[in-house]
Amino acid sequence: MPQHKNFPLIAAIDLGSNSFHMVLAKTDQQDIRILDRMGEKIQLAAGLDEHLRLQEDAIQRGLDCLRRFAQRIGDLPPGSVRIVGTSTLRVAINRREFIERAEAILGHDVDVISGPEEARLIYLGVSQTLPDSPGRRLVVDIGGGSTEFIIGQEFEPQYRASLQMGCVSYGQRFFPDGEISTGNYVRAYTAARLEMMESESSLQRLGWQDSVGASGTLRSVAQACQAAGIGQGEISRQGIRHLKQMLLKLDNASQIDFPGIKPERRSIFPSGLAIVEAICDALDLSKISLADGALREGVLYDLVGRHHHEDVRERSISSFMARYHVDTTHALRVEHKALELLEQVAPDWELDEEWHGELLSWAARVHEVGLDIAHYHFHKHGAYLVEHSDLAGFSRQEQQMMALLVRGHRRNIPADRFQEFGRDATALLRLCILLRLAILLHRIRNHHCMPDLQLRVSGCQLRLLFPDQWLDDNPLAAADLAKEAQWLQRVNHQLEVV
Repeated sequence: MPQHKNFPLIAAIDLGSNSFHMVLAKTDQQDIRILDRMGEKIQLAAGLDEHLRLQEDAIQRGLDCLRRFAQRIGDLPPGSVRIVGTSTLRVAINRREFIERAEAILGHDVDVISGPEEARLIYLGVSQTLPDSPGRRLVVDIGGGSTEFIIGQEFEPQYRASLQMGCVSYGQRFFPDGEISTGNYVRAYTAARLEMMESESSLQRLGWQDSVGASGTLRSVAQACQAAGIGQGEISRQGIRHLKQMLLKLDNASQIDFPGIKPERRSIFPSGLAIVEAICDALDLSKISLADGALREGVLYDLVGRHHHEDVRERSISSFMARYHVDTTHALRVEHKALELLEQVAPDWELDEEWHGELLSWAARVHEVGLDIAHYHFHKHGAYLVEHSDLAGFSRQEQQMMALLVRGHRRNIPADRFQEFGRDATALLRLCILLRLAILLHRIRNHHCMPDLQLRVSGCQLRLLFPDQWLDDNPLAAADLAKEAQWLQRVNHQLEVV
């Protein structure tokens, strides 16, 4: 598998539902030093129509911002930049269109991350910027489309939840055209309390010693409290009551002129305040202090960890295998053979990017997780588990691609599913073929009869060369390979075995 690299400069870009942010940093071992920050209010969530399609004007706002970001990261090599999309890109049905256009501008891949993964990265960013504390810490991050709750200790999150309430989506829903009224505010507050009902008991059962806020919404509320002479930069019940009284004297968000509230945050301040009040009431919080770190800092530290062989994805895969009682010895045997085949064909099949080896390795290790459900269609059960499980460190696309390899590792290959991955479709199909061959060659589940063999490829032509007489001495393997040639013909690949 390709080795991780050390990069002197790394960058993280957060494609949020309200704002896009970029952080550029210098690395020194596992420490990072921030060199530059950029952020623009895009309100991507405001561009979702009733059918959850991103409208072109919102797409253009985002792409215009990314063109400016691209000027700062244009010379950074692959692997040194990670770009993550959050709530709005999770739900937008045409997100692939936006992502492809964004990737063309930035020259780097865009990962859409799940809510729990977003929560993990937020906690990592917060914990890296706060002093150590002996007890548990509650972290809250109110975004444009979702709100994340995390309870953790030191650098390890112990509970993560992502709820569908955000300052932009609630602003559109409850304060149309910025209209402020007691009724609108109460409806927003009530909706947030209802959204929290399922998570309240889990959060309170674990408990915490300190509550910390991250994100612009919580920061703007804290700054407004301090500007009003209430507290020293934290959010308190007294501060919330004061801001609420001031807010409900107004008719429209455009009239907000509170000290500490930036003009670009006025339109989302009413919804943000309602969510903050609901959170404090639901969790009985008397105070929320503020942290400097957030999602983008978490992405940076996660990136540094990957480069120093502390990739949380490896831990996720190991735990996943243990949970579903995978035969580890066999899985690692298949992984070794798959990577051996990959090394032989990588130049001819253009499979020399780092993610090719990583994806093939992960898929080989988890290809049998579905056996814990049932043997019948276990490849389909396994694909479902891989795609829909909470695997820390993985983006949605990584899990979907891994799930597709697991789904296609035996019997019929779902060719139409590969086409859904656009420019990566050919690479994924080729990785799937390598995984199938590795599994087939170890069907007997041991090493004793496995010879040295060569795989040669040219386009859709594969030639598998065995030592003299080996196929004659192993008729079952020969029959399996003949059947595999028939399966591969269905996806227009020709396998010759000699």
